[in-house]
Amino acid sequence: MHDELRAVLDLMPDEALVRRAGREFWVGHLHGQPVVAVLSRIGKVAAATTATLLITEFNCSRILFTGVAGGLHAAVRVGDVVVARELLQHDMDASPLFPRWEVPLTGRSRWPADAAWTTLVEAAAQRALQAAGAQAQAALGLAGRGPRLHTGLIVSGDRFVSTQAESAALRTALPDALAVEMEGAAVAQVCADFGVPLAVVRTISDRADEHAALDFSRFVAEVASRYSARLVEAVMDALNAGESAASG
Repeated sequence: MHDELRAVLDLMPDEALVRRAGREFWVGHLHGQPVVAVLSRIGKVAAATTATLLITEFNCSRILFTGVAGGLHAAVRVGDVVVARELLQHDMDASPLFPRWEVPLTGRSRWPADAAWTTLVEAAAQRALQAAGAQAQAALGLAGRGPRLHTGLIVSGDRFVSTQAESAALRTALPDALAVEMEGAAVAQVCADFGVPLAVVRTISDRADEHAALDFSRFVAEVASRYSARLVEAVMDALNAGESAASG
């Protein structure tokens, strides 16, 4: 979303705009690391195109995909963060020719995030939550326990899940799914094709029910964008620390 991207661009001192395929890519540095920042756009095809351009046009060696999602699992609440260990397209169904959810001709329905890259991002996400979580939740008056970090399955599909019936059906079909969104599994498939490490992080903006659209823009502006900025900073700091240790 634009608010998330803007928060990241504010951290880049030298971003330069490059246009490709109707998209705006911002090339520069963040905490000394060379980065390319871009909106994925919404939906699986749009996000897959963006990921392909990052790899083929900008030679990105790894991808960090941040954004928002609807919570599915009972333990996942608004304001929490989910880091994907694997991703699946919940609207992929070429049965009876192929098993439900399997992407035809790949033999795979679940696409793993890169283990090492995701472990680093997971640790960074935990630090980001500690730094920004309470402040961000207070901005929206989110009551109860503080934000928590979850890791596991995120599912993707080309529709905005916004009814209890839809989310209940997903929980029944995929009981280990933590969250639902519209792009991650497609990006995971592209990254697998190219052999590029991927990590996916989602802030839970809603519970994928009839209230999903309420105050969505405000949530992105006041919670998700803060999480994204803090997360990206924490990831860059971890990369810098790793390089320093290696050189030392």
